[in-house]
Amino acid sequence: MENGAARTAPAVIVAIDGPSGTGKSSTSKAVAAQLGLSYLDTGAQYRAITWWMVSNGIDITDPTAIAAVAGKPEIVSGTDPSAPAISVDGTDVAGPIRTQEVTSKVSAVSAVPEVRARITELQRSIAAGAEDGIVVEGRDIGTTVLPDADLKIFLTASPEARAARRSGELKGADVRATREALLKRDAADSSRKTSPLAKADDAVEVDTSDLTLQQVIECVVTLVEEKRAAE
Repeated sequence: MENGAARTAPAVIVAIDGPSGTGKSSTSKAVAAQLGLSYLDTGAQYRAITWWMVSNGIDITDPTAIAAVAGKPEIVSGTDPSAPAISVDGTDVAGPIRTQEVTSKVSAVSAVPEVRARITELQRSIAAGAEDGIVVEGRDIGTTVLPDADLKIFLTASPEARAARRSGELKGADVRATREALLKRDAADSSRKTSPLAKADDAVEVDTSDLTLQQVIECVVTLVEEKRAAE
């Protein structure tokens, strides 16, 4: 941030979408840190509201019950790429939202229109308040949340590559089971009525199957720098 060039460069809003296991979070955080931008993990917000629902005994199979309380939890997201924080009603939930229990229920909760409306509004206000620009990663950022983003990137990878990465993250997880879980999550995210996972027409697609994380980061940094130069 001390770099004067970063401050005088035009503030850009970068939307990075794609399914799980494509390297989205690692890429987004690294690009934001490298370019002096804020960072927002929108998936963490959906996990946070899911964690709150589970903790408060809300019936996850009942969309009406979920919709009725969607406005209750206060979710606060930190936007520092080197230490992205998230809290619900003042409680740090960065760890609890990554449990298998939350992971298995997040698709059901995030499919409820009232939940999406609530979280989308939160995401837009965070992006609007990022003075130096922001990298926002998720599944519907370029299509729904920030359709006017300066740069839209859609990361993709083969199911095999994604499963291998994800099971590496989940230390010792079965790659086949992980692949099935990812494909199931894709199907749920792509088929939901409200803001499905989809590539925006004007997004740049980057297939990360055969790239190292460093190569993906370099590719995205180059795209952002070209966009800034064009501004």
